[in-house]
Order: sequence, then structure tokens, then C-alpha cells
Amino acid sequence: MEKQIKLFLDFLKNNKKLSLNTLQSYKRDILQYQEYINKNELNYLKISNSDINEYFNYLRDLNKKTSTISRNLATIRSFYQFLIKTKKIKKDPTIGVQSPKVEKKAPSILTAKEVELLLEQPKDVDLKGIRDKAMLEFAYATGMRVSEIISLNIYDVNMEESYVTCRNGFKKRTIPLGTISMNALEEYIKKARPILIKDDNTEALFVNVNGKRLTRQGFWKIVKYYKEQANITKDITPHVLRHSFATHLLQNGAEIKAVQSMLGHSDISSTQVYMQFQKDNLKEIYNKAHPRA
Repeated sequence: MEKQIKLFLDFLKNNKKLSLNTLQSYKRDILQYQEYINKNELNYLKISNSDINEYFNYLRDLNKKTSTISRNLATIRSFYQFLIKTKKIKKDPTIGVQSPKVEKKAPSILTAKEVELLLEQPKDVDLKGIRDKAMLEFAYATGMRVSEIISLNIYDVNMEESYVTCRNGFKKRTIPLGTISMNALEEYIKKARPILIKDDNTEALFVNVNGKRLTRQGFWKIVKYYKEQANITKDITPHVLRHSFATHLLQNGAEIKAVQSMLGHSDISSTQVYMQFQKDNLKEIYNKAHPRA
């Protein structure tokens, strides 16, 4: 089984062109499944529907979230489809196994005033303040995932044309940058970054005080610090800035397809979740847009 898992992961990496984060999720899921198979002395090539369901009962007993179990099923199904493709088995044992229904929670968002308050906190009086202001403005201006932001290199930003190129695995998308974000970014690149980096060959766009590429944990700490400085009671994470970016664009009349493209969603249903926040804004939009309002 170990050999087939390696081949499966290689197939996902080379043929499916998945992002690093997605590949890591597949790997985690399939290795956990392998551990269960070995522990219960099962033959993975002779698994039945009931065995698969039993595995999911096992995950429920471990208090795994419904979303985690659903993702596990998708991973295991992909694995057995791969085994069919490579002629190791003839029948997919996951056929007929129902994926648990995942409740979609409304994303947490900030109001425009809360965003303004948060972004006002970093003061560009020192290197760290200049960097933090540029980074928070950038996160809200682009709606990029924290993993994408910390992976950016200096050459991914086109200062002349005011856009950033985001690379996620083998996928690439272009996101425009607004004036405020561009001004903060330009100040950081000209005044702070050259002093923060210890090596002129450093490619990372956002670096920590030691000149190394900023980490996910570092980004989260920065957001948390300024949230407390702003006395905002809501729980704010980098992903909340992403949610707020999408919601505010839609509330101000942006086309959902354009927002989908900027967020990098492959399925528009992922973007449609932000439409629920339109309700409070509908009367205002109607009054502005309807000729007989």
C-alpha cells in the first residue's frame, strides 16, 4: 500500500497540478487511512462499502469535523479511482458511500468602518510600522490567502501597472492594487525592506525583522496585535480580511465573476456565499440604480 500511495501522490503532483496546500491535505488524509488499514489488518485492495463507512464512524468517534470527514472521502475516492486507472482493482469501493452534509457557516466579516480602524493602527514611524501598514493594506486590497501573501516575491508586484501576480501551485492569477495599498507598498519597498533584508539576493516580498521570509504565524500575530490596538471585539484573522474584501466588493457593485477571479475560486459557489451580505445593501443599490426609485 505504501508504494501505491507514493505513486498516487506523485500522480496528483505531476498530473493534477494541485497546489502545495491541497497536496498536503491529500497526503494527510491518505496516510491516516493507511494507518487505520494497517491497525485493523485490512486488505486495502479488497475493501467494501461497509469498511469505508466503518472508517468514517471511526473518524466520528475521534470527533473529527463533518468537513474533515467529507474531505477524507474525496481523498479516498481519488485514491481508489487511481487504483482503477492503474488496473490494481476493478471496482471502486467508495461508490454508494454518501458524503456527510457540511453546514456552510456564514463567513466572519468586518464592516468598512472596522477595516478602516484596523488599517489605521500601524504607524509608519519605524521599519516595522511601515511594513505592517503595507502588509495589512495589501491583504485587504487583494483578498489573497495568507499562504499566498507570504509566498510572494518582490518581482511578483508590478509597481508601474499596479497589480500583483499570485501563484498558487501551478495556477496563476492577476489582482489589481488600489492607490492606498500601492502607496503603502511603495514606501515599504523603498524605505523599510532594503534595511530589513540582510541579503540583497532575498526574493521574499514581506520579511520579518531578521530579514527572513515572514511566516504564517508571524502574519497572524501582527493581525492580532493591531486588532487589540484597535479595540475591535471581533475575532480577526488574515482570512477575515479576505472575506471582508470579497463582501465589500460585491456590496459596492462588483461582478461576482470578477470577484471569483480575484479570489482564485475554481467554483463560483464558493464566491456566492458572500452574496448573503448583500441583503442589507439591496435598498441602497435599488435607490441608486432604478430609474423610478
